[in-house]
Amino acid sequence: MSAVPQQELPRPGGFPEIRYKRYVPKVGPSGLVLFSGITLMCTLGLYRTGQGNLERRELEREKVWSRIHLIPLLQAEADRDTHRREVAAKEREAEIMKDVKGWKAGESVYNSKRYTPQTYVVIP
Repeated sequence: MSAVPQQELPRPGGFPEIRYKRYVPKVGPSGLVLFSGITLMCTLGLYRTGQGNLERRELEREKVWSRIHLIPLLQAEADRDTHRREVAAKEREAEIMKDVKGWKAGESVYNSKRYTPQTYVVIP
């Protein structure tokens, strides 16, 4: 058995080339376009946020100043209401205590010359 082994050889002209690379078709925008678009959107968003902050700050300032200018009006209204209530309370007290000798309606029960506003207890 002296047969000489035959080695497999490529066919004449060789084998066709093996395609091992990825042939992904180019779809969509490039990285530079994506980066530029994201940068533009972020810049626009930050600009609009800044403008909104300025607007909100101006509205807050306007609200604070409107409250500052309304305080005297509201205080005067509260003073008128307090005076009306005290006069009505004094009249009720005079009506209720008319039979008690020596009772002075509206006289303070405190031994002080300072004004003491009445205290209202709210019972639920």
